[in-house]
Amino acid sequence: MRAIQFTRTGGPEVLEDVDLPTPEPRPGQARVRHEAVGVNFIDTYHRTGLYPVKLPCVPGGEAAGVVEAVGEGVTAVKVGDRVAYSGGFGAYAEANCVPADRLVKLPDGVDARLAAAILLKGMTTEAFVRRTYPVKAGETVLVHAAAGGVGQIMTQWLKAIGAEVIATVGSPEKAALVRELGADHVILYRQQDVAAEVRRITGGKGVPVAYDSVGKDTFEGTLASLARRGLFVSFGNASGPVPPFPPARLAAGGSLYLTRPTLFDYVVTSEELADSAAAVFDMVSSGRIRIEIGQTFGLADARAAHEALEGRNTVGASLLIP
Repeated sequence: MRAIQFTRTGGPEVLEDVDLPTPEPRPGQARVRHEAVGVNFIDTYHRTGLYPVKLPCVPGGEAAGVVEAVGEGVTAVKVGDRVAYSGGFGAYAEANCVPADRLVKLPDGVDARLAAAILLKGMTTEAFVRRTYPVKAGETVLVHAAAGGVGQIMTQWLKAIGAEVIATVGSPEKAALVRELGADHVILYRQQDVAAEVRRITGGKGVPVAYDSVGKDTFEGTLASLARRGLFVSFGNASGPVPPFPPARLAAGGSLYLTRPTLFDYVVTSEELADSAAAVFDMVSSGRIRIEIGQTFGLADARAAHEALEGRNTVGASLLIP
């Protein structure tokens, strides 16, 4: 099978198009023939070594397709089932073997491309806005990078539950997009003082929760945007990792909280995984969330996909098509 692999960490140039043996499922596993593969920022963190991985590595943890073989003892899925998964490695390939109990069956009306575009980002949103901080109707929330893959879903999800959304984006074009998605206020974070705008919008109070996937460039502005006892949800490093800081900064900002959640701590059991995925698919099928697949690449063009993602030249979800 064709796959993308890296044997050393570094820039997008370390991604190589290779021919690897098609894996055979071990007991408890199923082999999925991929129809679409999700491209996510975490893939770039693995490639650069920011998040250490075992080498050689076939990156990617999100894909959708059809079960074509099952290992001993598998009863959760069968050959021919339409499925998707999120987590682990090996998705940048034509096929992958994954634990069968981590597969999500796709409901009618959700095709492979849609599933690969939304599963990881959608469940991330579900976990963060329903469980990391249960956002309530009427609350004002700050969402950074609102035109990105998670940002678009999060903006729409928050609006669907009645929150007021302050969105930050990097260009007027992206500002127009997030306004269409329902954002109540849009800040161009490269041109405007984010914290000053948030304070103006909230009458000086700040927001009870801020979702920040950008990292280093937005860290100070996010801290300064929070209300007393506000929660800083840091979940990405698009501009680089957040620099070290003394915990006393949180006290000085108003007894603030800081959390660094990952989706996989919220879908530990099969029941949690199924519940989260069901909530995501319900939001999509009901029309409350619209998914934009902004760009697709051939599997062999994974390097170009990473260059576009890291250059912040993408809108919505990005896919590799084997």
